[in-house]
Amino acid sequence: MRIGKRVAIDVGAVHNGMAVSDKDGILASPLATVASIEECIDLIDDSVIEIYVGLPLNLQGVATKSTATALAFAHALANSLSIPIRLIDERLTTALANTQLREVGKSQQEAKATVDQMAAVAILEFALLIERNTGAQPGKSLEELE
Repeated sequence: MRIGKRVAIDVGAVHNGMAVSDKDGILASPLATVASIEECIDLIDDSVIEIYVGLPLNLQGVATKSTATALAFAHALANSLSIPIRLIDERLTTALANTQLREVGKSQQEAKATVDQMAAVAILEFALLIERNTGAQPGKSLEELE
């Protein structure tokens, strides 16, 4: 497992959830919910070795309207930062986040404030699991998707 923090971003129509790992890539924690790419960039420091952007696909693995939004967001990050960007299949992460928040007793209104962050945590945990189990970089680079 490589040493260094990773950041995951769940790109939404209104808000973007962010999560961050520890430098050892063991723990994924909610970081913030932000409205703009600039706010995301402001929260990413020099110790981050990789950024994972959730790639929304439908259950059959086919691109959706949200896929184009996430790809545009990832390209904008890549143009603004010198940190590698990887896209991670995010199918069902928001549903998982909503379920987890309900299980801890959060109402739909209370969950609304944190669901994007929890979806980013799910993306990050998935990416870390892939790297831990395979030794390979998780997801796909922007170049691989073009």
